Amino acid sequence: MSGTFLIRKPQLLQGVYAMGFNRPSKIQENALPMMLAEPPQNLIAQSQSGTGKTAAFVLAMLSRVEPAERYPQCLCLSPTYELALQTGKVIEQMGKFHPELKLAYAVRGNKLERGQKISEHIVIGTPGTVLDWCSKLKFIDPKRIKVFVLDEADVMIATQGHQDQSIRIQRMLPRNCQMLLFSATFEDSVWKFAQKVVPDPNIIKLKREEETLDTIKQYYVLCNNRDEKFQALCNLYGAITIAQAMIFCHTRKTASWLAAELSKEGHQVALLSGEMVVEQRAAVIERFREGKEKVLVTTNVCARGIDVEQVSVVINFDLPVDKDGNPDNETYLHRIGRTGRFGKRGLAVNMVDSKHSMNILNRIQEHFNKKIERLDTDDLDEIEKIAN
Repeated sequence: MSGTFLIRKPQLLQGVYAMGFNRPSKIQENALPMMLAEPPQNLIAQSQSGTGKTAAFVLAMLSRVEPAERYPQCLCLSPTYELALQTGKVIEQMGKFHPELKLAYAVRGNKLERGQKISEHIVIGTPGTVLDWCSKLKFIDPKRIKVFVLDEADVMIATQGHQDQSIRIQRMLPRNCQMLLFSATFEDSVWKFAQKVVPDPNIIKLKREEETLDTIKQYYVLCNNRDEKFQALCNLYGAITIAQAMIFCHTRKTASWLAAELSKEGHQVALLSGEMVVEQRAAVIERFREGKEKVLVTTNVCARGIDVEQVSVVINFDLPVDKDGNPDNETYLHRIGRTGRFGKRGLAVNMVDSKHSMNILNRIQEHFNKKIERLDTDDLDEIEKIAN
């Protein structure tokens, strides 16, 4: 199914093709007929990043906008500043043949004059700022919103206050506003939330685990301590002339230490962690995206939603565990899913430095029912074979 017959604006179709979408992904194929139908239909969809969901809901928003009407008509909530910017980029790309379409970011630090009304057609932002713009500051008239998108709902409701703010925003919207909610997971808490904010929804559930893991080669390296892990990492790095790599650590402290050690070895390294202000984080991601740094060392702040097409290797310097020390399978999938994007091949390497972390890795293997092979980082020929 081409999905394109649903798009009524030729300029949008031009934008879609210019982005290199020749045929719809699974989520697009399933969701677009519902999102673009007349009268508009509500949707709750399970779909991980990397499946083309952002392009799908952006297309839905752009299809509903009347450019001649100079006020916000579509509202998109993102859990983080970075994700809001990323969605904005997709809107700009897809709407580039529609230059009259305007976009505003409702994010912390974007100060507007009190009492002004905004004229942009689409507003993307984080829940707290959007709520302020709709209620306290009255920059947006929520009664005129046609499409309301909640992206990464599972991350949203894990953040203190976001769930309540999202529900308060939704209650200000008109009854006929189209509600679209996307979440990578559908645990009970997400379901309850989704059903509160999306009346009479269509429901799409897509599992991406198998698809993701089929394109990513997974290995582990056996070490005895942190210094051995660092040595193994340097061996690995020397053997792969990597396009770009992301290295995940469990704590900010380890991430800072590792970035400093790699810099000492002469590698171009960027560090991204939660205590940075949003502008700093955006600048780091931009430099990495442009290839100014080849390696991004980070904590889980970056496991979701950051699309850098050139990433070909993900290294788990520390395996992902939850607050009780159990394997965090969801985060594992999100981390290694930074590579192997859109069906390309990728490489994931897990550093194991204790019986405990070996046990975590075994449980991750069992969960995904995929064998993770052992890799000897002294065997450089083997690494080069794997990486190429």
